[in-house]
Amino acid sequence: MTLLLASFAPPYWLSTLIKVLVVSAVVPTTALILGMVFLFKIMSWMQSRLGPQEAGPRGTLQLLADGVKFLQKEDIAPNGADRWVFKVAPLVVLMSTLLLYVALPASMHLVVADLDVGVFFVLAISSLSVIGVLMAGWASASKYSLMGALRAAGQLIAYELPMVLAVIGVVIQAGTMSLNGIVLAQNDGSIFGWGGIGFPYILTQFVGFFIFIAAVQAELTQPPFDMPVAESEIVSGYQVEYTGFRFLIFFLAEFATAFAFAAIAAVLFLGGWAVPWLPTSSDWYYVLGPIVLFAKVMVVAFIIFWVRFTYPRFREDQLQSLAWKVLIPLALVNIVVTAVLKVVL
Repeated sequence: MTLLLASFAPPYWLSTLIKVLVVSAVVPTTALILGMVFLFKIMSWMQSRLGPQEAGPRGTLQLLADGVKFLQKEDIAPNGADRWVFKVAPLVVLMSTLLLYVALPASMHLVVADLDVGVFFVLAISSLSVIGVLMAGWASASKYSLMGALRAAGQLIAYELPMVLAVIGVVIQAGTMSLNGIVLAQNDGSIFGWGGIGFPYILTQFVGFFIFIAAVQAELTQPPFDMPVAESEIVSGYQVEYTGFRFLIFFLAEFATAFAFAAIAAVLFLGGWAVPWLPTSSDWYYVLGPIVLFAKVMVVAFIIFWVRFTYPRFREDQLQSLAWKVLIPLALVNIVVTAVLKVVL
């Protein structure tokens, strides 16, 4: 994207505006894709039912119909709520999602900001959503909202650490924190001298991939890590007092974040947008790069939603024990083994 903008040299304000508009269009689009493909179609297929069929061809416009419905609903705030904080909280959550897409590369040049510390940036930004969640829970003036927000904060903090530790193995192996650099390292690698598929790091960092996906599931507060929004206990957690388009923003942020995390996993472990038989400098990647990345994202997203549709909810003690007693020690062992092999080999 940077090179594309440089070809007609727009002023800084115009190039920034174009990038903002592109990201703003991509976020709802990715949320709609995941919502339709997995939440409606794949889940109904797994549960031996038809799913939505009325809105559009085979129900493909159901999410758009739901979105229009939410936009028509009244925007209500509880009497005792801190109204300014209550109204801003969903936007804070959505903003953290928007910023995730800034550093995600769809090819060598199709990226809003190609940062040398892209891994650090996306991991740091992903943790900002907890601020919006806490704002929503506190400002709602509801015990259920507050309990859900506190659960979410504890969960996000607990699983942020294994997520970061899982990625360190990839950074050690690639020798860079640039997301494009990690893609190139995998694309230029070979397996016992054979470079037919490059060297996707999932082959050596499969433990890190497992930990990363588990942490992503918890960050998204999806089953089996959905204690913050457990309907059977706290109605809907920190979202319980939200109606209309503000509730829609939470939904949009959740699925767009799921797409972003799947894209991060695809970049870190599956080689991202590159294919080994085509030089990374090729102009074909302006078209092929997004297609390849999208295909890999859908594979990772399938794993994420498969877990969501399959496993029952953890208890709070089980959820915390998994993070602190299993995933973090496992991630530390993975880092040590990776560092030793990096030095020895």
